[in-house]
Amino acid sequence: MGAIGVRLWAALSLVVIVALSAGGAARGDGLETLRIVTAAGTHDFQVEIARDDGSRARGLMDRRYMPADHGMLFEFDREAPVAFWMKDTYIPLDMIFISQAGIVTNIVANAEPLSERAIPSGPPCMAVLELNGGAAARIGLKVGDKVRHPFFKP
Repeated sequence: MGAIGVRLWAALSLVVIVALSAGGAARGDGLETLRIVTAAGTHDFQVEIARDDGSRARGLMDRRYMPADHGMLFEFDREAPVAFWMKDTYIPLDMIFISQAGIVTNIVANAEPLSERAIPSGPPCMAVLELNGGAAARIGLKVGDKVRHPFFKP
């Protein structure tokens, strides 16, 4: 499967889930607050939501900068194994794969910018959260930690 096919397949088959804080309020600037709970504490991020095929296929491509407390949550219709890639993505990213219940199932740290290598989810997931590379380590994120957002069904 070609690089474009891998990204499109990933966008169509993977649901990215990111936890919003207390009540999941949306902000007027198109960003939503998301909360991740780790052993080190609670960490809030402002995230864009990729809910449709176009926004999932585009992702964070062609961006050269993202604030440290920002990210993108890819939401999907069902839990399934997925794969992402970094084609046309200039920012190193941490990819956090999340179950329907909001549990982190896999973490891929510092994905290589501009790479066309497929990055599989491992176990099936319902969502993928992309953060700046190194963010997962900075907050002490581990598999099994909780992401809070209205998209998840505890």
